Amino acid sequence: MLRVATDKPCKLVYSIAKHDYFGFLIEPHIVQLNPDGDFSLTHQRVFEHTATEFPQCISASDIKLIKLCEEIEQDYIIKKIFKKNVRATEFFSKLWDDKSYEFVRPKLEKKLAEILKNLRGKSLFLMSKEGWPVEKEIHFAEEPATVLFHFRRDESETRYFPTIKYKGNRIDFMFKDAQIITNKPAYLLVDDTLYDFEQDLEGKKLQPFLNKRYISIPKSSEATYFSKFVSPLIEKYHVYAEGFTINTEKYEAVPILKVVYVNEGTSELQLFFRYGKYVFAAGSDLAVTVRMEKEGDDYTFHRIKRSLTWEKKKLDELLAMGLKQQSNLFVHLEVAYTADEADKSLSVFDFISEHHDDLVDKGFEFEQDTSAKKYVIGSSKVDLAINEKNDWFDIEAIVQFGAYKIPFIQLKHHILNKKREFTLPNGEVAIIPEKWFSQYGNLLSFSEGGEHLKLKKLHVGLVHDFANNELASVTMDRKLQRLSDFEHMEDIPAPIHFKGTLRPYQKAGYDWFHFLQKYNFGGCLADDMGLGKTIQTLALIQKSKEVQEAQNIHSPSLIVMPTSLIYNWLNEAKKFTPSLKVYTYTGAFREKDASNFHNYDVIITTYGITRVDIDLLSEVYFHYIILDESQNIKNPSSKSYRAVKQLKSKYKLILSGTPVENTVNDLWTQMSFINPGLLGSQTFFQTDFVQPIEKKKDEERAQKLQVLIKPFVMRRTKEQVATELPPKTESVVYCEMSEEQANIYEQTKSDYRNELLKSIESGDYFKSPVQMLQGLTKLRQIANHPSMLDDGYEGDSGKFEDVIHKLESVIEAGHKVLVFSQFVKQLEIYRRYFDEQKIAYSYLDGSTQNRGEVVQEFKEESHIQVFLISLKAGGVGLNLTEADYVFILDPWWNPAVEQQAVDRAHRIGQTKNVFIYKFITKDSVEEKILALQSRKKSVASSLITTEDSFIKSLSEADIKEILA
Repeated sequence: MLRVATDKPCKLVYSIAKHDYFGFLIEPHIVQLNPDGDFSLTHQRVFEHTATEFPQCISASDIKLIKLCEEIEQDYIIKKIFKKNVRATEFFSKLWDDKSYEFVRPKLEKKLAEILKNLRGKSLFLMSKEGWPVEKEIHFAEEPATVLFHFRRDESETRYFPTIKYKGNRIDFMFKDAQIITNKPAYLLVDDTLYDFEQDLEGKKLQPFLNKRYISIPKSSEATYFSKFVSPLIEKYHVYAEGFTINTEKYEAVPILKVVYVNEGTSELQLFFRYGKYVFAAGSDLAVTVRMEKEGDDYTFHRIKRSLTWEKKKLDELLAMGLKQQSNLFVHLEVAYTADEADKSLSVFDFISEHHDDLVDKGFEFEQDTSAKKYVIGSSKVDLAINEKNDWFDIEAIVQFGAYKIPFIQLKHHILNKKREFTLPNGEVAIIPEKWFSQYGNLLSFSEGGEHLKLKKLHVGLVHDFANNELASVTMDRKLQRLSDFEHMEDIPAPIHFKGTLRPYQKAGYDWFHFLQKYNFGGCLADDMGLGKTIQTLALIQKSKEVQEAQNIHSPSLIVMPTSLIYNWLNEAKKFTPSLKVYTYTGAFREKDASNFHNYDVIITTYGITRVDIDLLSEVYFHYIILDESQNIKNPSSKSYRAVKQLKSKYKLILSGTPVENTVNDLWTQMSFINPGLLGSQTFFQTDFVQPIEKKKDEERAQKLQVLIKPFVMRRTKEQVATELPPKTESVVYCEMSEEQANIYEQTKSDYRNELLKSIESGDYFKSPVQMLQGLTKLRQIANHPSMLDDGYEGDSGKFEDVIHKLESVIEAGHKVLVFSQFVKQLEIYRRYFDEQKIAYSYLDGSTQNRGEVVQEFKEESHIQVFLISLKAGGVGLNLTEADYVFILDPWWNPAVEQQAVDRAHRIGQTKNVFIYKFITKDSVEEKILALQSRKKSVASSLITTEDSFIKSLSEADIKEILA
């Protein structure tokens, strides 16, 4: 074959070619032009990679068409569609059959339709049998042609044939060697014109008539033929009939939702549309639906016009309400938001209940699957009124299912046992909406009474929730309403004999205590560590004393706490409420006489003593019983919980920075101590709250629990009250030595005391204070933890227990803390504990090589909340503003050094308030150092730089006081 010369005139043409196996295709060819401008016999098939050779006659739009034509080229199809890598002759001789054609031709026609759409304005020809691409020029019809199908029925047969019209004129196409180039959409080639059609015509509807005048249907087959062929034809095309009737009918349509219940499966709603007496399933793409009717020997075809846009709008309305379509073929709708798998059989009833009235307004009608039970189809609602009485709330409630009304109390068993089906007196089944179980479950769990439901006053949080969510009309005392948000509490004057000033948030806590008192509720003050729970409580007790004195009555209050806190309470009471008479009921030699209590305002005791002496303590009716660190009673089977439950008082309070230490279950004992019955029985609380919240992470249940306890728990975090706090808050925590620790300390102190007093008398001491320094250091180490001196020590340390307890509170609240000690050995004890408990921490002492990395790790890693630092290594040069708590484990001789440690966190860049806790072991050398520090502060700040110089500054009296 001669190749087309690129330097001579040529032209790009597109040729309709008939492939032996694939049918009609279109191929692009470059044809050489003769000197007179006619087509020569020289031509070549052009591909994307050869198109660049002929830039003079190939445009950008041609390149796209050439590429599309390549995708219907023989070798491309064999390789890409049939995934065969064989020669064409072998493929067609061995692998080709009719099924292959049925498979590939629709794919080719999809491409051909795209090519033909873009060919208008290009040169199109018919290829000769010999393969010359320009046998005959083809022109596209200027507009789509129309087809009318004719039926002529008489007594013996029905004749059927089409006529084609183009621009109002009939086209003669039969016996004209016409060709169907593509079936879908139909392109018909008659003479030199290529026709396309309106109404998405299929070419096979015309194919039989290219060489036939009509098709005859005998009388015997007409019923089947009319139903299977003529009806669909009338739906899509123009039909002219003689011998039967075609009626075009228009109706106002009605949307119908059919409820199909599937037991233990997924129930659904099926959407239909009723036009007059005809009902059609949704999802049609036909604007006309035909129904055939036969009466005697007469046939009538009813052409019902459908409004597809309106039908789509009705479907969209349902989808917008939360339904989802399961298949593109049928409009079967399911509820999209069902989370609980077991509930899918009833979820459609929830949907109808919620949207029924809206659907009716939008014109929807409902039908039921007749094979299922008869369910109530309608909206369901509860009319609920809650009214405050003297000591309880009255609940009045009526339930409406569709047209039926019943007392709400009748549903109590069903809602508490999560039974969805409720049989009405007439036998119909009402489905209790899924959301009612969560909305009304708490109300029915905690309500009492038979025909008339009542709710205890302490469930005021629940009532607030109903009011806030507009689920009920609520009437209650306006003051009681305020309990839900702690706002606008009545201002109670501070006690006259309170020394100091309560910060605004502390005053709010104090006012809240009195609010609870007014309604006889118990409360839990759960402020962050360091915000002054003790001070707020002491202010309350002082006020109670003053009120009692004015009324000429007296009743002591009891505060129960861990042993380690006793000294702190006594110190705070001495400082803020010196007029309170405080009796410490502790120790092995305590006087077991309850009548003695009435000589005091406050009795302080421990959980341990309460367990042992509960028979004696339960005889007294206290004014207040207050539990500090109330998480100590979190275990309902513990002796501590059983003991405090036997105590009697007019009012109850609990204090805890961490009321929930490990599990939600911790709340039950504490809440049932202050407000018995608030959270129901322990079993109920486990089933209804603990398990859903902890195992299933049920946020809704957690919210319901929050609603119940919120009025009785006041919690302020450091961040919430930051503006009311000074930039730096320092507290001293006094720690009791354990019994074994105290014995070792006393023995060591006694030994040193005797030696030192001798050396002072002889004058040797003042020549060399080294011995004194060694002695004091040993005593300080024992005060921290005896194992610092004796590796074999297996006992405990009061300070260690207290530090760990406070550390856990700080970590639990999400804060970062710096822990300083001048003893590396002490830090090692904490490291061992953290490693055992798998608590992440950073560590820095003098031997740490990668200081920068350690500091960066603490600053950047959110899970590392504790930084153990030795004084000498970390006292200066570090910027650790990520931490907002500083724990100082042992007091230093030089307060300036202590200040440097604090300044690691409290410096420029720190945006949070910093809390500093100094841990001092009571009745030890540490307590004496603290007292000396304050006396010698002015000297220390200017002169003292070392422990040695501090020792030298001590007088004989100082030494005797330290070793007293």
